Amino acid sequence: MQLIELRNHLDTLLDAQRLKDYCPNGLQVEGRPEVLRVLCGVTASQALLDHAVAGGYDAVFVHHGLFWRGDDGRVTGFRRQRLRALLANDINLFAYHLPLDVHPELGNNAQLARLMGWEGEGRFADQDLGWIGRPTGAVASGEEMALALADKLGRMPLLVGDGGRLVRRIAWCTGGAQGYFEQAILAGADLYVSGEISEQTVHLARETGVPYIAAGHHATERYGARAIAAYLKRELGLEAEFLDLDNPV
Repeated sequence: MQLIELRNHLDTLLDAQRLKDYCPNGLQVEGRPEVLRVLCGVTASQALLDHAVAGGYDAVFVHHGLFWRGDDGRVTGFRRQRLRALLANDINLFAYHLPLDVHPELGNNAQLARLMGWEGEGRFADQDLGWIGRPTGAVASGEEMALALADKLGRMPLLVGDGGRLVRRIAWCTGGAQGYFEQAILAGADLYVSGEISEQTVHLARETGVPYIAAGHHATERYGARAIAAYLKRELGLEAEFLDLDNPV
């Protein structure tokens, strides 16, 4: 597949220009003009890029790319090493941040809901990034929801607040979305799940009675890139693989 075709397809699929973001979405580093093999992962880390080089991949697709607003723009140190791996081996780098979070089928929020058996019924927060809905099956407590997340994600999340509260309405937003906790409460959530937690999150959970689960940034955002790999194989006939590199958060 020609690079320009893949770029246009992904930009359209993920509606790359719709959201205000703090990084460039789409093709971040241009490599060879034909793409047959794609390696997908969460972050454009050196380990992922080294795997792409060793495996002879034509492109890398990630959620967290190389360039962020406010970064030091100098190409030195680890930035030089990452760019060198791509440029020296003519490998393309695609990165989609918020567009991959919000996609209604392939996005991180949609995929986490599918994994956990949550039914999304609405959106909240800035740019409708957060999802709210209900868990399917029997009504469970916050503590039971934390155990279910531990089982599916392979690591124990951090639960703060009233773990005994029954969860009939659940809100979630993967990654570093603890700043949307108050908006989740106002939207009617009995529990909010995100990836990270801040000091003030604990006080808000205790004072409002709505428990909060920090399930891990990487842990909650593995599934969008994995879904993209499956899509590229199924819909575009490309050879695509998802590589889940160990990350404890």
